[in-house]
Amino acid sequence: MRALVIHRYGGPDVLHLETLREPIPGPRDLLITVHAASLNPIDFKIRQGKLHQVERYRFPLLLGCDVAGVVAQVGADVTGFAVGDEVFARLEKHRMGGLAEMVVADASVVARKPAALSFIEAAALPLAGLTALQALEEVAELRPGQRVLIHAGAGGVGTLAIQIARLLELEVATTTSTRNIDLVRSLGATTIVDYTKQDFTKELKDLDAVFDTLGETELQDLAVVKPGGVVVGIGGLPDEEFARARKVSLPVRLALRVLTARRRRAYAKAGVRFRYLFMRPDGAQLGRLGAWAQQGALKPVIHAIFPFAEVKAAFEELERGRARGKIVVQIQ
Repeated sequence: MRALVIHRYGGPDVLHLETLREPIPGPRDLLITVHAASLNPIDFKIRQGKLHQVERYRFPLLLGCDVAGVVAQVGADVTGFAVGDEVFARLEKHRMGGLAEMVVADASVVARKPAALSFIEAAALPLAGLTALQALEEVAELRPGQRVLIHAGAGGVGTLAIQIARLLELEVATTTSTRNIDLVRSLGATTIVDYTKQDFTKELKDLDAVFDTLGETELQDLAVVKPGGVVVGIGGLPDEEFARARKVSLPVRLALRVLTARRRRAYAKAGVRFRYLFMRPDGAQLGRLGAWAQQGALKPVIHAIFPFAEVKAAFEELERGRARGKIVVQIQ
């Protein structure tokens, strides 16, 4: 099978399409013929080596987290899936490799693909959708009627987060550029701040939560969240709680403590909680997102589709940081 492999950290030049042996599923696994895989910022951050302090990877390393395809083989202990089922998944963090013709995944992280979605659309949903759902519902613990700001509403996470927030009956504000105002409005945002012309800290106030997908605005977020509120971050530096839970080494935890000291003091003074989220794969939650998609209430936004042979160009497009929605690689 063909797979995208890196043998060292670096830029797009370290990406190689290689022929590898087909993976062998364990008793709790599914072997999946991959039809499409989407890209996420974590893919190029892993490639660049930016996560090596908190996640230990071994080379050669296969990249890719999100897949949609067809079950080719079912492990002996697996129930609920059969050969021929159309499925999608956010792969486990310790064995990725979604940018390949075949992949194995623990059945617990897999869900049936909604018939209403193509393989391309289904591949765009897992990581970004699960991140948004977990941020809004589990970490921020938001309830119907509460108000949330979602930064970068036209991005891969943002386009899904706006829709999920509306499904959770939240009032949604978002930041975006002028060209994307109509898009985020169509997704369900009711308050839109054009960051090219407006300062969100002057346009918004007394919010219950901010979902900060950027990492660059965590201190400014304090101006718009009311005391007792929460900011959930996914783009900046992790907090100590996250580092301890991941069993990160003591030197790294101490470095994080120093690097996040200003943020920690500012949030304590404002009476606002900061929580860092590193989403977890979850087949049951993915099934919930799939049910919404089947009903037509949740629709991935596709920025571009690249053939597998042009996967380097797909990475380059992702790293430009201007995508509206998700970038997907068509494997077969």
